[in-house]
Amino acid sequence: MKTITVILERASDGTFGAYGESVQGIYGMGATAQEAKKSAVISAEIFKKENKKENLPPELRGAYKLVFKFDTESLLNYYKGVFSAPALSKLTGINEKQIHHYATGLKKPRQAQKEKIQNALHKLGEELLTVEL
Repeated sequence: MKTITVILERASDGTFGAYGESVQGIYGMGATAQEAKKSAVISAEIFKKENKKENLPPELRGAYKLVFKFDTESLLNYYKGVFSAPALSKLTGINEKQIHHYATGLKKPRQAQKEKIQNALHKLGEELLTVEL
């Protein structure tokens, strides 16, 4: 099964857009990230259905799955109500002020910083999956 990366970005008006990172024909948008994801899935299905196999990008021929990738600024803003800068600082080891700069777009994180944020969130997710009440 082929994996297609779809980039999710928050627009200046607060809506979300989605597009295939290296595959044309996959686009989506919505008021929320979830709506943009759903729109991109539908877009890929329609694109595949409405085109002949020989006109499709190789990634859309046969089975595929979409993997959604936020840009750092959009991710931090999307989860702003869930994760405060102090909480993210504690999880990632990145200074609160730096996290604020990433969230506002004042600064772009280096790849190592992006990986710290991603790894910390994945680790938290894994821990939460083991919780029982």
